[in-house]
Amino acid sequence: MLIKVSVENFKSFDQKEELSMISSSKIQGNKGHRMKIKQTQLLKNAVVYGANASGKSNLVTAFAFIKIALMEGLPIWSVNDFCRNKEMNKARESLFELQFTVGDTFYVYGFSAILSQRKITEEWLYELMQDGGAHPLFIREGSSAPVLGDDVKLSDAEKSRFTVYSEDFADHNAQLFLAEMNRGKKYDSNSQLLFFSETFSWIMNNVIVINPNIGISNTEAYYNDESLENISKLIQTFDTGITDIKTRPITVDEMSKMVPAEVVQSIFSHLKAQIQMTNLPSIQMTWRVEGGFFNIRVQGNSEPEISTLVLKHGKSAFDFSFVEESDGTKRLFDLIDMLLTDRPDAVFVVDELERSLHPKLTEHFLKLFMEAHEDVRMQLVFTTHEDVIMDQSLFRRDEIWFVERNADNASKIYSLDRFKERYDKKLNKAYLEGRYGAIPVFQQFSFQKGEQDASTRLY
Repeated sequence: MLIKVSVENFKSFDQKEELSMISSSKIQGNKGHRMKIKQTQLLKNAVVYGANASGKSNLVTAFAFIKIALMEGLPIWSVNDFCRNKEMNKARESLFELQFTVGDTFYVYGFSAILSQRKITEEWLYELMQDGGAHPLFIREGSSAPVLGDDVKLSDAEKSRFTVYSEDFADHNAQLFLAEMNRGKKYDSNSQLLFFSETFSWIMNNVIVINPNIGISNTEAYYNDESLENISKLIQTFDTGITDIKTRPITVDEMSKMVPAEVVQSIFSHLKAQIQMTNLPSIQMTWRVEGGFFNIRVQGNSEPEISTLVLKHGKSAFDFSFVEESDGTKRLFDLIDMLLTDRPDAVFVVDELERSLHPKLTEHFLKLFMEAHEDVRMQLVFTTHEDVIMDQSLFRRDEIWFVERNADNASKIYSLDRFKERYDKKLNKAYLEGRYGAIPVFQQFSFQKGEQDASTRLY
């Protein structure tokens, strides 16, 4: 489970900002929204509010950036992703860090980099202890070869293996060592280096980022008739008019006619990178892009198997394609896997969850999500403008967060819990009144109403 995310000198975040999933011991309501792991109570939800351009989406982007950096190294386009509100930030380190659990083990993984130079300056992985201490598992500083912590005891064979990997990696300034230790490498179940695999797998497979413009998932939901039937029944509860969902096989050429060629190329490049990184013989993913909804399975060097959705509306004699649906219905297909998945220990990070959805649909979805994953290690972190769901019957105070730009135009993150509101307080009303900040502040504007042009003046 996610414990905390920290980010510094990235996009609108200047100083180090943190969103924590550790629950407050003083809040007694909605106790089912917590999961206890060892002695730590972790929250299952975090809802993030803020005005347009406050930096909410940049928080989601930070999660995605960590995954991209692990998969590809620091991307070329990241050279301008430092916080550009100060000249000095161009040469200053940016920081990205996740605290999380794998099973009952607590980890913190992070790295710092000078983004303008595409240069990793430090990378670390620690095991966190219940007494507040931390044991280093590996540390990498500058261009030096990564080193293991003193508590990591290896056999002679594993020590030799690690030394080769470490020395070969020196001077890989734009790449992350955690990724390198998973690139086509396998570990025995009793290996003392297994933490490399466990932590990398959790970040890459269990942190699932969904934004309004493109949806990606490695769900099984759209690959068999039984799950499609469940999706059909579930989607009917949202009153979309859809009564049945099927899939239809298509070719790469057909797909290329439905979406731009560069999008198709990007999709298959992503799948190829996933296969190379995971060293698996096949991979399948579901993609939602502007031109359609596609299930893609790639096995070795074989031609990819692609299918798209075919939708039925009531008693209509005709089928409908995904692109013919409303924006709200399309958005539901981004989110529906979150209700059906039985993937353990997943963290869904969603930007603008309510995008194109009626407030009642958003509320209905959240209640279904909580019901579907009650007593399960499943978390939801999402940004929103929807004040209707800012209700203490739906969320705990420590689950509600705000992002606001300060006088330096930098984003700050803070929790509603710091306001210590009564349990009967109408939170959404107080929010819209500006009690918690993180709302738009409008400037005065006067329309100039001069004399009419002489040529149009009426006599």
